[in-house]
Amino acid sequence: MFETGANAYRKTRTVTANQAQLVVQLYEGIVLSVGYAIQALAEGNLEGAHVSLKRAQEIITTLRGTLRRDAGPVAQNLDALYDYFFRRLVEANVNKDPSPAQEILGYTRQLLATWRIVASEPTLVASRVEDLDLAVN
Repeated sequence: MFETGANAYRKTRTVTANQAQLVVQLYEGIVLSVGYAIQALAEGNLEGAHVSLKRAQEIITTLRGTLRRDAGPVAQNLDALYDYFFRRLVEANVNKDPSPAQEILGYTRQLLATWRIVASEPTLVASRVEDLDLAVN
């Protein structure tokens, strides 16, 4: 079956991305999914909210899986932060409450902005990302 133009673009974007760009793409996915969930909750679309929150949780699990926790305090702190994000999104989903999701959306937007800066600087990507040991395994 032929891929649509949008799907082909996303696939190419992912395949050709460096490590920092992959992290950016993951954060973009969280921001979109959580945003959709908040909107779905506001509209009373509980199934849509559930699907979107589960997707965000899956992305956070992926981010956690890429960390080398033994690499140092930055990776350990991110691991704890991702754990907190995950638990808050579960809380939002179970209670059908947008407040925890809104909190996580704010944090992930800030982290996304930071990772976009890192990803836009080739010298940072080449040296600093590896120094932090946050690379995708």
